[in-house]
Amino acid sequence: MVNTVLVTGGAGYIGSHVVKLLGERKERIVVLDNLSTGFAESVLYGELVVGDVGDQALVERILREYEVDSVMHFAAATIVPESIADPVKYYTNNVCASNALLGCCRQAGIKQFVFSSTAAVYGQPAGGIATEDTPENPINPYGRSKLISEWMIGDLCSATDMRSMILRYFNVAGSDPEGRIGQSTIDATLLIKIACEVALGKVDRLQIFGTDYPTPDGTAIRDYIHVNDLATIHLLALDYLREGGASSTLNCGYGHGYSVRQVIAAVERVHGSRLNVVESSRRAGDPPNLIANTDAIRKQLHWHPQLDDLDTIVSTALAWEEKLLAGME
Repeated sequence: MVNTVLVTGGAGYIGSHVVKLLGERKERIVVLDNLSTGFAESVLYGELVVGDVGDQALVERILREYEVDSVMHFAAATIVPESIADPVKYYTNNVCASNALLGCCRQAGIKQFVFSSTAAVYGQPAGGIATEDTPENPINPYGRSKLISEWMIGDLCSATDMRSMILRYFNVAGSDPEGRIGQSTIDATLLIKIACEVALGKVDRLQIFGTDYPTPDGTAIRDYIHVNDLATIHLLALDYLREGGASSTLNCGYGHGYSVRQVIAAVERVHGSRLNVVESSRRAGDPPNLIANTDAIRKQLHWHPQLDDLDTIVSTALAWEEKLLAGME
């Protein structure tokens, strides 16, 4: 039997885009998702099993029955302000559940493990640019929960012959260029999604949190990566591990950023209308500038981004929001 890739959280935003690309190249896929934030209709390929990553009996059965040899782990709680208000939820969902999954992987002899991590592990890096060697200093429970999971994965790889690729995402945005899937999460906090919702009248206003940062226009700068380019990275990471590549940690971004005002201008330009914008004070813990150094991922995985253009990112995000709005009418 052909070996199978288990994708946890594969009904979510990023996971579903990875499943789509895996399916298009005829991989055998099983998705495990409890659908708390994901959507069954977003799983375009493979078989969907509804359940929790922390359910060891279920995971053990999936790994055995589907003859899984590779795991891609996306399932997690991911909203920073919520992690501050409810840290126990984040350590339960992100640390405890990951530990349970890793225990099952060890028992099943899983060989390849790709992990969805975050730039939040860096906190506020000096100079605003993070390399993979930048000291980790997370400033919220979400970032800490992901860093703890990274440590657990690394320790298991040291103790077994499993190899891992830890991918640290910067700001993920946009949607499938073909319009089949997108960011559908209710009450999402991603800037580009909210800006598109404001443009379409689904949300009444967009808040800018901080206009006095030491940046050219006073607003925070972030490294936005199109979700499709990010999904492609996961396939390259899986291929790298299958070919015997050593365990690695890589930043996922474009290596340059845009300010909040630049994002707003792009949405206004693409949609052709002005947004209702309200200026607010800074949020605690928001760095002025957070950009990925991407030298390592370009060299190690031979990755060449295809959608590194702000208007393209916005156009795909806006098209998806229009599709969601049409479905509500």
